Amino acid sequence: MNYTQNQKISQITPSTLVIGIDVAKDKHVARTQDDRGLEFGKRLIFENRIHGFELLLEWALRHAKENSKDQYHLWCRTNRTLLAKPCLLSECKGL
Repeated sequence: MNYTQNQKISQITPSTLVIGIDVAKDKHVARTQDDRGLEFGKRLIFENRIHGFELLLEWALRHAKENSKDQYHLWCRTNRTLLAKPCLLSECKGL
């Protein structure tokens, strides 16, 4: 989906956990923050393998629970493309 910058920003509410991921070939780096840009915890470095993405999901769910967030907004930077996907955390497996 192609969203304008304003459409992306309007999807973020106080109940949103924003997850930013810097994508690389072998290892990715993720950070979490709230709607005001305040970071939660330390960054997560995870491998480009299924267990790395399972670790990312567990990490995101833990941060959401600890900070009373009920949805997440995932931002991935891949080369020149910024992908954004808003989702409810209740849609994730494991909840």
